[in-house]
Amino acid sequence: MESILYVVIGAALVCALNWAWTRYAGFLAQVPEDYANTAEQFDIRTHLNGPILCEGVIYGPTGRVSSRFVGEFDCQWEGNRGTMREVFTYDDGSEQVRAWELTLGNDGRIKALANDVVGEGTGQQRGNSVQLKYRFRLPEASGGHVLNTVDWMYLAPNGSIVNRSQFRKYGLKVAELVATMRPAPARLKKAV
Repeated sequence: MESILYVVIGAALVCALNWAWTRYAGFLAQVPEDYANTAEQFDIRTHLNGPILCEGVIYGPTGRVSSRFVGEFDCQWEGNRGTMREVFTYDDGSEQVRAWELTLGNDGRIKALANDVVGEGTGQQRGNSVQLKYRFRLPEASGGHVLNTVDWMYLAPNGSIVNRSQFRKYGLKVAELVATMRPAPARLKKAV
C-alpha cells in the first residue's frame, strides 16, 4: 500500500512539474512583451506583403515529421487591413487553400479571420515577433477536430520569417509546425 502511495505522489509531482514547465518556461509561456526591446521591428504590413514562399514540416504527436509542405502566399494590404491567400502543397500531393482577413490595430494588436478558423483569431506584433492565437478546424478527411493553435513568427536579420506553431487538443500538444517564409523568387511568383 505504501508503494502505491509513492507512485501516486510521484505521478502527481511529474504532472505538476510538466504543467509548471509548460506554463512558465515552455513554448506557451512566451508573451509578446518578451520581444518588445529587439532592434528589428516586425510589421506584418511590410514583412507579410506581396508574393511569399513558405517551406516547412509538421511534426505529429510523437515528435516525428508527419508531413512536409511548400506554401505560396500572396498578401495585399490597404492601410491596416490585409488579405493573405495561401496555397499549400503537401508531400502526399494534396493541396490546401486558405484566405486570411487580417486587421492590424494602431497598438499592434491583430484580428484574423479565415474559412477554417473557428471564431476570430487574435494576436500581437511586438519587436521582432508576431504571436497569433486561434482555433483551427482540421479538414473532415483528417477528422474535423478543432485545435487550439498558437503561432509565433520571428523576423530573422535578413528579413526572412521563422514560424513555429503548436496545435493542442484538450491541452495536449498533437502537432507542431516549423516553417520559413521569405519573398518569393521571381520564377515562382504567380497568382495565388
